Amino acid sequence: MVTLIARLPIVEGKMDEALAAFKTLMPEVAKEEGTVLYSLNVEKADPNTLVVVEQYRDKDSLKFHSSTPYLKEFFEKSASFTRGKSEVVIMEEISRT
Repeated sequence: MVTLIARLPIVEGKMDEALAAFKTLMPEVAKEEGTVLYSLNVEKADPNTLVVVEQYRDKDSLKFHSSTPYLKEFFEKSASFTRGKSEVVIMEEISRT
């Protein structure tokens, strides 16, 4: 299992635009065979930061997700509502209970 956590700082006043972009993206991601989890969250300490928690069956599933046209389109849109650099952490699961 591969887990990815992305922290996206959102420009003040652009949260609705960001949420609309995710609303378009998320149903497409849900159709991907290797997607286990795709969860959109707001950071409690900073309500202008979104955190996406993603889990994929394996590295190939993440690679497929990363190459989709709808993700590319999302990234193009995100330039208008994100500020600064997004933080991304990719992890490989070693144990689960």
